[in-house]
Amino acid sequence: MTGGPGHIPVLLARVLAFLRPIPGGLYLDCTVGTGGHAEAILDASGPGGRLVGLDRDPEALPLCRERLARLGPRVRLLHADYRTLGDVAAAEGLEAWDGVLFDLGLCSVQLDDPARGFAFARAGPLDMRLDRSAGGVTAADLLADLPERELARILREYGEERWARRIARRIAGARAAEPLVRTDELAHLVAAAIPRRAWPRRIHPATRTFQALRIAVNRELEGLAEALGAAVHGLRPGGRIVVIAFHSLEDRIVKHALRGNPAVTVLTKKPVTPGPEEVQANPRARSARLRAAERAEG
Repeated sequence: MTGGPGHIPVLLARVLAFLRPIPGGLYLDCTVGTGGHAEAILDASGPGGRLVGLDRDPEALPLCRERLARLGPRVRLLHADYRTLGDVAAAEGLEAWDGVLFDLGLCSVQLDDPARGFAFARAGPLDMRLDRSAGGVTAADLLADLPERELARILREYGEERWARRIARRIAGARAAEPLVRTDELAHLVAAAIPRRAWPRRIHPATRTFQALRIAVNRELEGLAEALGAAVHGLRPGGRIVVIAFHSLEDRIVKHALRGNPAVTVLTKKPVTPGPEEVQANPRARSARLRAAERAEG
C-alpha cells in the first residue's frame, strides 16, 4: 500500500519498469492505499489508460480519491479485499487486464496514526485492524484471550521471533494483573523480555512481535496465493504482475505462487530490493522485495 502525504512509493521506478504500462491499458492495483503507485501507472499509461484500485482499508480511499481526482473516469476505487479479486472482477465486468500490482506493505498514513496501533513510535491503542469498519478482533483482544502457548506460536511463526516463548510468558504474566491495551506498554514489555545483548541492531526489539500480531489480526497470509492466481488468470497475454512483499513469509508465498504457475514466466530470479539511496531517502523501504512475472502468449 502506498501514497499519502509524505509517503514515497516503494521501488516506484522498478514497478514501472516491470509493469511496462501501455497507452490505453487496463491495470489493477490490488492494494491501492492512497494512490502513490496508481498515480504513476495512470500517468505512464495516459491518456487512455485506466486503473481499478482495491483496498480493504476504507480510511485510505478518500485520500486516494483526492489524489487521483485529476484523472477523472480513468480510475475506479473500490473498498474490497484482494482475496475476493475474482468476485470483484466479475461484479465490475473486468474480463482481462494488462497489468496488476500488489504492494503488501502498510502506508505512512496507517503507520503514522497512533489510533491505528500498527507502530509504537507514539502511544496508541492496540488495534491493528486494516478494516475497522468490519469489526473483528483487535491485537488487544488476541493478547487478552490467546493461551500462552498459542501466543508463542504466533510470534514464532508470523514474526519469526527467536524469543517468542519468553515474550509470551511475559505477556501472560502482565495481563494477569491488568489488560495490555497500549502500543507503548507492549513495546516496553517485549523489549524487557529479550536479553539486551540479543536486541536487533537495525530494528526495535518489538518489531517482530508487532508484525506477528498484525498478521494474525488481519489474517494477511490466508488467501494470498489464491489472489495471486486470480490476478494471473485475468492477465492478457504479455500482461505482467508485480508484487512487493515486506517480510520473508509473504515473499515465500509470492515466490512459490509465481514459480508454480505455468501460465507465467518469472522475470525476477531473485527478489529486487531497494538500493542504498532509496533506503536512505525512505527507510521504510528497507525490507521491500519485488517479484514480477509475465503472462505467456497464447
